[in-house]
Formats: sequence, C-alpha cells, structure tokens
Amino acid sequence: MALVVLGVVDGPAAGSSPATPAVTAPATSCAAKPTMVLVHGAWADASSWSGEVTRLQRDGYVVRAIANPLRGLTSDAADVAAFLKTISGPIVLVGHSYGGSVITNAAAGNPNVKELVYVNAAAPAVGETTAQLSGKTSALNAAPETLYDRVPYSGAPAGDIELYLKEKVFLQSFAPALPTRTAETLWASQRPATTSAFMTRSAAAAWQKIPSWYVIGTADKIITPESQTFMANRAHARIKSVPGGSHLTLISHPGPVTDQILAAAHAVCSSS
Repeated sequence: MALVVLGVVDGPAAGSSPATPAVTAPATSCAAKPTMVLVHGAWADASSWSGEVTRLQRDGYVVRAIANPLRGLTSDAADVAAFLKTISGPIVLVGHSYGGSVITNAAAGNPNVKELVYVNAAAPAVGETTAQLSGKTSALNAAPETLYDRVPYSGAPAGDIELYLKEKVFLQSFAPALPTRTAETLWASQRPATTSAFMTRSAAAAWQKIPSWYVIGTADKIITPESQTFMANRAHARIKSVPGGSHLTLISHPGPVTDQILAAAHAVCSSS
C-alpha cells in the first residue's frame, strides 16, 4: 500500500471562527495538579519530550512521556486510552504530529482528560485520516518512493508496511531547525510508522468537548502552518505560534512548547 498524503486542508474553512490567542498563564497554586501525559508522533520517540519533561518535573508535575506504538490509529489510541485509565485525577494530554490523532481518539469518553495540547499536530474530525491533514504544500505530498524506505513487519495486516523517512527528507523537511549532527542522530534512531497509522479514519474527535491548545511552528514542512491553523480554529484552540519552528518544535523550542502545556495545566487548576 502506498502512502498518499492528500493535503485537502490548507486553510480555514469558510465561516470558521478565529482562534483564541494564547495567553501566558501566571503561576497558579493547585490542590491537585494534573498529570501530564505526552504522546510522540511518527519517526520520533518518547525522548523527543526531554526538554518539556525536565521543566515540568521541576515545576512539580507528574509527567509521563509514553511510547506510541505507531502501528495503526485504532490500536495506538486504544493503548493510550488504556494507559490513561490507570491515572487518577485530572490529566493534560499532549500530542505531537501523528500523536495528535492518537490523543484525539484516546481522550474520548475519559472524564479525567481536562485539556488537550496539540504540538505541530493533526487534530482530525470523525472520518478524517492523518494523511489528509498535512496540507497542500506539505513535503509529504511528494512521490512515496522519494520519501520513505519501506520495510515489511511481522504480523502486518494485508498491504500494511512500516515507513522510515529517507535521510534527506528527515534533515531537510522533518528537522531542518535542528543542528545537522543532532538531526542525523535522530534520523538514525527514528521509529517507523505504518501506512495504516496515517490512512485509518478517526473514530472520535475529543477536541469537540475538551478544551484545546495548539503550538504551531511557522516553518513546519510536514504539517503546514495553514493546515494546523485550520484545525486549531476548528477546535477553538488557544494558539501559540513559534517563529521558525519546524516539525520538531518540541525539540528545537521546548520553552514555548512547555509554556503552552503549563497554560493548559493552569487552566485545569483555575477551574477546579
């Protein structure tokens, strides 16, 4: 199965309301601080959140950067949902890239998830795929054979395959804001995602009921800023733009990403 990125979304739909601007929240005392659960996306891993984890822990939060299997949206979301059920008390659920699609499904029906934070992420509506949300000018619209190294995996459904980003694509489009040696190391250690992860239609849209926050890297070549802005507006999310941030803003700019996560946490405390 070839991965086809349709790029059908590249700007606000007619009549969509403007996004609520992000506001840096002041420090707030909280009797029961929320647990922060961070979900990475494709071609990354839980260590991508290291900068955010360090600061959030320093500020006294329990943080869990968990492994996203990257094997298919339905099963990945079920795995994350199962993990969330082990946590008592309020949760701020954060997703990067494809991890945004996962949290959009995993949070559905869990009353403990109080805020969603999307970081350079997909936030699909019911029936949409992650692949459809990259945007018209996404680097992922190129021919699949120029983008991916394709590797079979044991137990794969018929036609499914693991996709590794080719080195040139990783360095020039996925992680261009990082030092070359850092990006090369990340390319070498990337975790592949399957075609079904990108092509499975979303079964839920938790952002319709849960307050949302968005971090948009203005130089993202994987999920375009225009597509992210559309999704953020649709979710009535509070937006923080990161000038020059590429798709790995969580690594290159952990400060503003953490600021937005903390703003979501403070909103939980203010409403409790």
